Amino acid sequence: MPAFIGSLTSLEYLNLSGAGFYGKIPHNIGNLSNLHTLVLEDIYYPGSLYVDSLEWLSGLSKLEHLNMNYVNLNKATNWAQVINKLPFFIELYLSSCSLNDNNDIANNITNSLAILDLSSNNFESLSITRWIFQLTNLIFLDLSYNSFEGPIPSITNTSCKLQHIDLSFNSFNSTIPDWLYTCKGLEFVDLSSNELSGIIPREIGNLCKMKSLGLSDNKLAGEISNLFGNISGCLLGSLEYLHLSVNQLSGHLTHQFGEFKRLRSLELSRNSLSGVIPDNFGNLSSLESLDMGSNKLAGNLPESMGQLSNLKQFYMSDNMLEGVVTETHFAHLSNLTALMASGNQMTLKVSPYWIPPFKLHRLRLGSWNFGSGSGIPTWLETQKRHIWELDLSSTLISGNVPSWVWNIRYLNLSHNQLHGKIPVINGPKDNYHIPEIYRDLSLVYLSSNKFSGSLPRIGNTVTELDLSNNSFSGGISHFLCDTTNQTYRLEILHLGGNHLTGELPEDCLMKWPSLKVLNLGNNNLSGRIPSSIGFLANLRSLNLYNNNFSGHIPFSMRNCTNLVKIDLADNNLDGNIPTWMGTSLSNLWILILRSNKLSGEITSTVCQLNSLQILDLSDNRFSGIIPRCVDNFTAMTTRKEDLSFDLQYSFYWFAFIESASITTKGSVLAYDTILRLVTNIDLSNNNLSGDIPREITSLVELRSLNLSGNHLTGLIPDSIGNMKQLESLDFSLNSLSGEIPSSFTSMSSLNYLNLSYNDLTGRIPESTQLLGFNESSFIGNKLCGRPLTSNCNKLEDQDQEDEKPEIEWFYVFLSLGYAAGLSAFLTAWFLKKSWREAYNELLDNMWDNVYVYFYIRWTRLNRALGRN
Repeated sequence: MPAFIGSLTSLEYLNLSGAGFYGKIPHNIGNLSNLHTLVLEDIYYPGSLYVDSLEWLSGLSKLEHLNMNYVNLNKATNWAQVINKLPFFIELYLSSCSLNDNNDIANNITNSLAILDLSSNNFESLSITRWIFQLTNLIFLDLSYNSFEGPIPSITNTSCKLQHIDLSFNSFNSTIPDWLYTCKGLEFVDLSSNELSGIIPREIGNLCKMKSLGLSDNKLAGEISNLFGNISGCLLGSLEYLHLSVNQLSGHLTHQFGEFKRLRSLELSRNSLSGVIPDNFGNLSSLESLDMGSNKLAGNLPESMGQLSNLKQFYMSDNMLEGVVTETHFAHLSNLTALMASGNQMTLKVSPYWIPPFKLHRLRLGSWNFGSGSGIPTWLETQKRHIWELDLSSTLISGNVPSWVWNIRYLNLSHNQLHGKIPVINGPKDNYHIPEIYRDLSLVYLSSNKFSGSLPRIGNTVTELDLSNNSFSGGISHFLCDTTNQTYRLEILHLGGNHLTGELPEDCLMKWPSLKVLNLGNNNLSGRIPSSIGFLANLRSLNLYNNNFSGHIPFSMRNCTNLVKIDLADNNLDGNIPTWMGTSLSNLWILILRSNKLSGEITSTVCQLNSLQILDLSDNRFSGIIPRCVDNFTAMTTRKEDLSFDLQYSFYWFAFIESASITTKGSVLAYDTILRLVTNIDLSNNNLSGDIPREITSLVELRSLNLSGNHLTGLIPDSIGNMKQLESLDFSLNSLSGEIPSSFTSMSSLNYLNLSYNDLTGRIPESTQLLGFNESSFIGNKLCGRPLTSNCNKLEDQDQEDEKPEIEWFYVFLSLGYAAGLSAFLTAWFLKKSWREAYNELLDNMWDNVYVYFYIRWTRLNRALGRN
């Protein structure tokens, strides 16, 4: 920015917005003492302008309007103090300026400031708000997109002049403040994307000048009829935008919703609203956008909806609507561009010659009924010049797919009866009317149909492709090695559940560098996993389960450092678990190697995978002990509340949902790991020995543990009761001994237990939880007590009875033997004279010896004492 600008001292208005300047703003701009307006907004190159101080602003004594949006003010710690020195200051725009809590907030305030925009900065503490909410003339306040935490501050001035307040996208956690209803001039309120709770008070309906009310994405609750059951007439006449989505509102919609005279946008999605849509919704003649998706609304769409001639976007997906929709429902919707109503049980009944009045860009009618055996509706061809999103999934349509459909950018025809061969999927030819965020995407989902033949060729624009659960056959080489393009942009490839055969080509995977998800499971592929898989550096999910792959896990896979999931189950892989897996794949959440021919010990390197949530090594040939370092699986000690974004690979998060099949509760179950990740360890059916390491009981968030079918010995750890989240536990078919620990009684979540066929002894601990299991959970041991039929008291009495006869007979025989021996000796002594004489002579000799011995000792003692 040239320094000569500071010499133009007569300037009253200076606007350099978007001029392309960069670097430090010169201090001599402070010489422009006649300036009323200064605009240095850096909208095209955010952050390229900066200051080291704002002291130079003190020289602009006449300044009324300052806009420094997107200028880096991180070093301007005294900005508030400088502002307060300007006596005529009215408007201040400091959005996206890297301001934070380190800035020194002034104590003295200027009474002139009317417009303040501090949005998109780094504020967390509420200390700055003590200054802001004392501004007595403030009419416009924007603090959105910061990190404020705590309650919304109270306003201190008695006369609220606010007309516009935006506190959205923070972490305010109070109720809606009462002072808001005293601001009678309010026209715009946005408190969305916070953590506000409580109810929405009726008093908000008395703000007669309100044009826009945004309370979406909070925790607001209560009956919606209490809020909108008796709205003042002035609000019905003024409100244009009402956004209450993503809350906990319930109840029925009232007829007053159909009486808003100027309402242009109504968003009520993702609540718990029920009942029917009022008939008078067709009176909302100004309505342009209506979103009531993801509720519990029932009944049919009122035919009056067809009168909304200004409606452009209609979102009604994932409700409980049912009934017949006819041409009348669309009679005057000439401006409609988006109709999103998937997840309902509606029936579309229109004439095959119907020509719609609209030109749709987006259409989602998934789960609708188009009529048994019907194909893709013919009226859709009238939309082909404009439509770029089409979802007809789960509508039971059949037949072939018209060629024009393959040019649609987002296409979901999954779960139908469509058939035929697909020669090529080129993707879109142009952008139509597509928003910029969608222009680089081409998403095709055709799973669970009856498509057959060879895999189709795809164009370079396709980014997500799901052909799973069809009848495609033949090899995969022509698909992966297609020479049409040098490289492909595909990020998700799902070919699982087909009849593909042959080997994976060694040298073609490098043509797919963008792959994040590769799923070839449930096919008949064979050979080795190619080492070229190491070229897929962006790979996050690898699924090759249920094929005939053989050989070792390739060493090159260590280069796939972004892997979150590996599922190689049900193959013929051999060798050990690679030691590099613990060091190179630190992001791994899911490791499933079940049902292979892997062997060797489970080494401590596995414990380095501290992000693991699922570990399944069952049905292999592993030996040795269970590593004692299992407590390093720290992800199994921490509760995960929401995994939706952690496992989001697809642009449309619901289009590709990560899942995992694991053995738990005695059967193989498939879990949707985005909605609920089941933490699991399964080492069953191997040759493991030694005891169960006590360290495993520190995994307090583990939901399923299976160590059955091994050679484990020793006791069950007493601390197993710490695993209070455990739902499934299987220690069967081992050689465990001792008693069942009493801590089992505290495992309240346990609903599957198998301790059968071990060497356990003693009484089964008594608890409601353990009594709920049947005998099969404990058989094959020496246990007693319920639920077994053997009574512990009777068993103890029986043991005593079994031991008592053995002890008595021992003494009987001992006594008899002693008596027989003694009687034989006495009889012989009495009958044999020679024995008696010998016995008497022996006694005489013994007496003589004793007498002589004591006589000699007595004599020596007297001599020692000097006695005669």
